Amino acid sequence: MSEVELYLIGEGENCTLYTLQFLRDADNEFEKFVAKFINDSDYSEDYTRIAAVVSRIARTGALERYFRREGRESDSVVALPVLSSKLRLYCIRLSDKILILGNGDIKNTRTYEEDSKLKAYVLTLQKFEKLLKQGVEDGSVTITESTIETDNIFEL
Repeated sequence: MSEVELYLIGEGENCTLYTLQFLRDADNEFEKFVAKFINDSDYSEDYTRIAAVVSRIARTGALERYFRREGRESDSVVALPVLSSKLRLYCIRLSDKILILGNGDIKNTRTYEEDSKLKAYVLTLQKFEKLLKQGVEDGSVTITESTIETDNIFEL
């Protein structure tokens, strides 16, 4: 079990961006993704495309057209980018106004399930979303139109 908290990245014009922060780690999940690829010349075009979409989402909202559905029908796990790319950034899209950025990596397999690293990122987000829903039910998490309010430290 790992302790994780919801970390606010920023509030854009039309979307609030969050990520996960494991208490044992210095960097949050989105910072880990950025650190892996920001200076990687092999994937600079793919990384730049993802960074531009994240920036656009903060301005225009987390509209469905920006994402590729991942995970199961019962969850909100999605991936960036929609266009062909070797990189995937996994996220939880709760609404047009709330997006939780996760981590990601190079996708060399047909599906994320075939890659243990990618599958772990998706499973982490699925488990976290389930805990968020439980928090809403028990009153320890409040989700408004554009924010998530909680003091919870979640056990993943």
